[in-house]
Amino acid sequence: MLPIKSIINPSDETYRTNYAANSSAVERLSNELARSTKGGGEQYVKRHLARGRLLPRERIEMLLDEGSYFLEIAPLAGIGMENEFVGAGVVGGVGLVSGRECIIIANEATVKGGAVSEIGQLKNRRLSDVGTENRLPSISLVESAGADLPVQAKIFVPGGRGFREITRRSKMRIPSISVVFGNSTAGGAYLPGMSDYVVMVKKQAQVFLGGPPLVKMATGEIVDEESLGGAEMHSRISGLSDYLAEDELDGLRIARDIVSHYSDPIPKPNLKPVEEPLYPADELLGVASADVRVPFESREVIARIVDGSKFDEFKAKYGTTLVTGFGYIHGYSVGILANNGVLMSESAGKGAQFIHLCNQQNIPLIFLQNITGFMVGRTYEEQGIIRNGAKLINAVSNSTVPAITIMTGSSYGAGNYAMCGRAYEPRFLFTWPNHRIAVMGPQQLSGVMDIIKREALSKQGLPIDEEKLVASKLALEARIEAESDPYFATARLWDDGIIDPRDTRTVLAISLSAAYNRPVEGTMEWGVFRH
Repeated sequence: MLPIKSIINPSDETYRTNYAANSSAVERLSNELARSTKGGGEQYVKRHLARGRLLPRERIEMLLDEGSYFLEIAPLAGIGMENEFVGAGVVGGVGLVSGRECIIIANEATVKGGAVSEIGQLKNRRLSDVGTENRLPSISLVESAGADLPVQAKIFVPGGRGFREITRRSKMRIPSISVVFGNSTAGGAYLPGMSDYVVMVKKQAQVFLGGPPLVKMATGEIVDEESLGGAEMHSRISGLSDYLAEDELDGLRIARDIVSHYSDPIPKPNLKPVEEPLYPADELLGVASADVRVPFESREVIARIVDGSKFDEFKAKYGTTLVTGFGYIHGYSVGILANNGVLMSESAGKGAQFIHLCNQQNIPLIFLQNITGFMVGRTYEEQGIIRNGAKLINAVSNSTVPAITIMTGSSYGAGNYAMCGRAYEPRFLFTWPNHRIAVMGPQQLSGVMDIIKREALSKQGLPIDEEKLVASKLALEARIEAESDPYFATARLWDDGIIDPRDTRTVLAISLSAAYNRPVEGTMEWGVFRH
């Protein structure tokens, strides 16, 4: 494999413009991520600490192997949404515990007592899916008041799925641990109740379906919290608790010990020696267009994320608007599909063939998505753009090797689907801060609607109010612009998080490592292809 020869010139005006804009976007991202660590606010954090308790991120840090990584999932869930805290009251991600990759989920007790909100439930579901899809043992650091009762209508019915999935993972031999640190009521009590292992912290953990006030109202019985559901009662009498921890650190130690007894994970593939790319990751800030309407060369991105910048391009001269080829990331063999313009019939067919080849050889797929959609127009329809586009979507839909998607720019229309957007269940999906996502671009969408309105008025013989139509067009464009924003998307878990472009190689490496906790088996079985 030969290395990609970069043609980037850091002194070029376009590069410098992109670098300045993307640096500003990364600075905003850093500030938002810092804000996401503040929990429910200073008052509630102080109250929590005054009780002698660790914060959720401190618990995670103490649980993880020293010096190891933690790939956080959806840290900005809920950002900007009404009645939601940044992070949605949950901290979660993939990390190493006793040498084993695990999915770790921690309730943020400083946010409404750890109660689960609508977005918090979606985040818990996503974390659960990451654990299931990648066969990762789960560790829940529990301190939860259950459902956020004012929004119960939005979370009660779908909420049962989380408990169901714990038991299904157990059936699949994917173990779960709950370490209970504080008051865990109602839904917060079912979580340890469904787990394979339960650790409770003495004089802190209190687990019950209904607290003393509810018990008194329902039955007339008067009982204190410790007698009703304390750690010692559950360890000595009810049997819900399997381990009684002396304090929080002891509880985390016990969890690490439990993981250390798990059977060894499946062997990872024989990795190639790791080579750093020839070009600095910092240059990605100048490579990516700050304006998603302006295309950029995807090979320049590939050159800064693959080992040794080496890339074996497949069908380099055919279907050139989609770059496909083989490389290595931290020693892992990967097949890469990267947009280099609008998808044409040829590039769609090429992408489908490449996905077939990767499945044949059990090679994971990396999608670098920067796509305005499929080409439109009479000529392209006659050439079968729908038929060929369907081949690519069929291949993406039925592929069984791990897929990881990075959205490096725009993600519009059916291009989102063809390049393995969220609906196509990639194992992981992250975005860059310049990312935009919608059915189509704001100007294009508002322009289409303007044409439709004008044609409707003309057909009805009604006068055209130019001022009103222009105002309507501008208002719609502004709304779509806001809804296309990466923070709007990440708030709703359309992705697993916004990342600094310079961290892309590391994020991909952790994601690949996590994916290999499950056998990587490609398929050669496909649905009907329209030829």
